[in-house]
Amino acid sequence: MLFSITNLLFAQLSKTPKEDDYYKIITLPTPEGMLLEVGGVATMQDGRIAVSTRRGDVWMIENPSMENGTAPRYTLFASGLHEALGLVYKDDALYVAQRGELTKLMDKNGDGKADVYETIYAWPLSGHYHEYSFGPKIAPDGSFFVTGNVAFGDEEWWRGESRVPWRGWTMKIHPDGTMEPWATGMRSPCGLGMIDGEFFYDDNQGDWHGSGGIFHVTKGSFTGHPAGLRWTGLENSPVKITTEQLYAKVDPRQIKREGQYIKPENIADEKNPDFLFELKDEFPAMRVPAVWLPHGVLGISNSEIIRDETNGKFGPFAGQILVGDQGQSKIMRVVMEKVKGEFQGVAFDFKSGFQSGVLRMNWGHDGSLYAGLTNRGWGSAGTTTSGLQRLIWTGKVPMEMKTVSAKPDGFEIEFTYPVDKKTAENLDSYFGKSYVYKYHPAYGSPTVNEQNLTIKGVKVSEDGYKVRVVIDNLRQYYLHEIMLPGIRSSTGLPVLHNTAYYTLNNIPEGDKLPLNELSTKRSSSAVKAPTQAATKTTASVSTKTLSYAEIEPLLVKNTCTACHQVNKRQVGPAFSDIAKRKYSNERIVELIYNPEPKNWPEHETPMAAMPQVPRADALKIAAWINSLRAPAP
Repeated sequence: MLFSITNLLFAQLSKTPKEDDYYKIITLPTPEGMLLEVGGVATMQDGRIAVSTRRGDVWMIENPSMENGTAPRYTLFASGLHEALGLVYKDDALYVAQRGELTKLMDKNGDGKADVYETIYAWPLSGHYHEYSFGPKIAPDGSFFVTGNVAFGDEEWWRGESRVPWRGWTMKIHPDGTMEPWATGMRSPCGLGMIDGEFFYDDNQGDWHGSGGIFHVTKGSFTGHPAGLRWTGLENSPVKITTEQLYAKVDPRQIKREGQYIKPENIADEKNPDFLFELKDEFPAMRVPAVWLPHGVLGISNSEIIRDETNGKFGPFAGQILVGDQGQSKIMRVVMEKVKGEFQGVAFDFKSGFQSGVLRMNWGHDGSLYAGLTNRGWGSAGTTTSGLQRLIWTGKVPMEMKTVSAKPDGFEIEFTYPVDKKTAENLDSYFGKSYVYKYHPAYGSPTVNEQNLTIKGVKVSEDGYKVRVVIDNLRQYYLHEIMLPGIRSSTGLPVLHNTAYYTLNNIPEGDKLPLNELSTKRSSSAVKAPTQAATKTTASVSTKTLSYAEIEPLLVKNTCTACHQVNKRQVGPAFSDIAKRKYSNERIVELIYNPEPKNWPEHETPMAAMPQVPRADALKIAAWINSLRAPAP
């Protein structure tokens, strides 16, 4: 009897859908001794994959799809470059963004190696370590977009600076070598994308950026970080906002105490925080994210933006956008729409489990996706420091929210399969909340002004592929998190990634659904949002110490492994070093929610507040960390 029950439970678990059922990761082997820290990926006309590396090389890879089981072949095409963090193929040449210039590489004599290294445009450098340069992306007119990281201060080491012109800027570089300053407000603009001829980039959480997000950038845009405003007085600057004008509206908090600057920290329970969207009227050039990517949930170091143009070879999401993340070693999925002239849209989790940080992506001719990986100095989840991996569709279609679009009274959710109408018409199958991030000089922001969504009713389409969710308390410019744990397909499949994150910059105009068309059914058997009382009960439950095998899924899910390892310093201190501080479990939980970087002055990157970590998870993690004090048997 026990054997039969065990077999039944195993059979049920084996049927639980997993990401690997639909998309598989294949690792490309590399020659012995090669450390392939990928900074750029380009696809050649003949199917070869070109990769640039952070160590300054460009490699050509033949047979990257490993047909007939044969290994790929690597040939060194170029070397001697400086931190090559982007690569693109155009007109029989490769263009690479080095730290200080856009360079054209050509093989004139046909021997398989670059014999022309031509500087298209060079920009100033101060020599600061953080002055990375990203790109290029090709504009419709054949010019190139390149972005530049800010440096950091000396005494104010936490504050992003533009020490030389065009740091914290997007530059548009023409093939003849002329450069147009295009936009500013960038902090760490690692991910660039051209979508339908429009330029987008993503930025990471940091000072003045409450969380990661994707921005639509037109000439003259300002996306929030003030460092680049230093150069808006130059004659060719399309941005006219000055640092003084911005600081007259938002306090930069440059405060000295006993002769030293004080690092800005989040002010808990702040009564009137500033928000980026509030400045749009004052500064028409101000851009808010088209899509927020909640920090610690949808990445911590967002990277490449690429559109699925495989016409279905990569699965059911053709035309949608994929966004890499370096810190969490994963890829997210994004769908945007234009409402009242502004881009906005929804983001979902898509595929995790890459062996290192996903920095660059490009499509192979067969419709598979190549992901270039690296983590040196930046930290990432995964088992290695670098590499090149290939993501392929297995041919199976997952049960997913295909997209979410805004409506005058809520959202319309489209699925990849028809939904089970019984669960879809039950309001207890849905819950969610809306929130926003502060605009302040502190590093990152907790979610603020949180409000549970008031779901008034739903309407399921005749074919079952779409559900209109009517919500009473939509809020413009807020991120709306919609969770569907109770929804099933008509064949019983749960939604693989059951949370959508929609950034509602504008509420569409139009007709609202009449009440008599809505289902308002509720059933206590459906999955419900945790109540406050339940949360308090969960928090008070004592936690037993877990093994590493048991705690690892929680560490990965809550992004702890992006910055911390068990016994080795990474971006943050090792867990074993934290254990030596002899904090109580409650104190560790407190520090997860409200970190105190001053406790670890030897780490340059301060830990951001992690309010999204469930308290029950935080307590288990704290107990496990403290278990590391005892010597291992």
